[in-house]
Amino acid sequence: MSMLQRSANNIFHSYTNKRLISNTVKNATVDNISRGRRATQFKDTLNKGPSFADFLSGKAAKFNLDPLESARQDKEEVKRLPKWLRVPIPKGSGYHKLQKDLKELKLSTVCQEAKCPNIGECWGGDDRSKSTATIMLLGDTCTRGCRFCSVKTNRNPAKPDPSEPLNTAEAISRWGLGYVVLTTVDRDDLVDSGAYHLAETVRLIKEKAPKTLVETLSGDFMGNLEMVDVMAMSGLDVYAHNLETTEALTPHVRDRRATYRQSLAVLERAKKTVPDLITKTSIMLGLGETDEQVLQTLKDLRTIDCNVVTFGQYMRPTKRHMKVVEYVHPDKFDYWKQIALDMGFSYCASGPLVRSSYKAGESFIENILRSRKHQK
Repeated sequence: MSMLQRSANNIFHSYTNKRLISNTVKNATVDNISRGRRATQFKDTLNKGPSFADFLSGKAAKFNLDPLESARQDKEEVKRLPKWLRVPIPKGSGYHKLQKDLKELKLSTVCQEAKCPNIGECWGGDDRSKSTATIMLLGDTCTRGCRFCSVKTNRNPAKPDPSEPLNTAEAISRWGLGYVVLTTVDRDDLVDSGAYHLAETVRLIKEKAPKTLVETLSGDFMGNLEMVDVMAMSGLDVYAHNLETTEALTPHVRDRRATYRQSLAVLERAKKTVPDLITKTSIMLGLGETDEQVLQTLKDLRTIDCNVVTFGQYMRPTKRHMKVVEYVHPDKFDYWKQIALDMGFSYCASGPLVRSSYKAGESFIENILRSRKHQK
């Protein structure tokens, strides 16, 4: 036998042995499964999704687990906004003055970063005591990525500016505002989530502008309720934290680290820590929520004695963000306002252009706070 023939025989026998071994293992595996082990079954959430057979047959593409997916897949993009959502171009001496000061002091506002449609109304006018601005602290980059928000995101944003609390207090005292809102990006990269930085800003504002009322719109501090205590006892006047949407839609709208129950716990803890504190939250409409879901959200808020709620229309900031499911008519906003007041909320600002720090709501809350201080 030649060397070439021996080589060919070796290859043939090697291939045959591998096939025999493979078949033996395969048969043994099948026998073990049929005899002693039940077939694997996926339950709960996985059962709602497509099976392996669905992927093979092509049916998997028809599955829709996200209640908002149908809106996102809609090819008909809204070409024109309803007339009630059109606003004038921002202008006025107050607007330009605030814009100039913010640039000089290197401060950010959520009014600019989140592209708020009310910026002209809130910043405009010559009477500074009636102007409001929402200062965004701890930088302009968030560690979370909610699907409705246009604020920049990054896992490792720049370190907080240690001079920011003082610069903010200086700006507020310079503007002579009657009411200011302080908000922050989520800073999950910080041990305290930025609570002490925000609390120090409140303290300095009260020191330099004692007549200015301060509202803070803060995050959930990753569920660390001790940081909620730090904020509640900082000297602020209104503690705001936004639910944003209903419990059912929260996983599809907010970052996965922000849960509905965690947000309720934050508002409840703030009220328990300082019972006289006004607590406030905001809800967006037009995301695909049902009336039953909105009503249950209001009930949940009243259970924890939340004082103020606002309703506004979700507006898609860019094409990279989730689509609007519905442009809610102003009459519907009036309906929810009346429902909220009937349920016992101290105040409800509700309208297509209302945002969590809307000027009209602040004016009302300001009157409540000043009347309280007068009574004391």
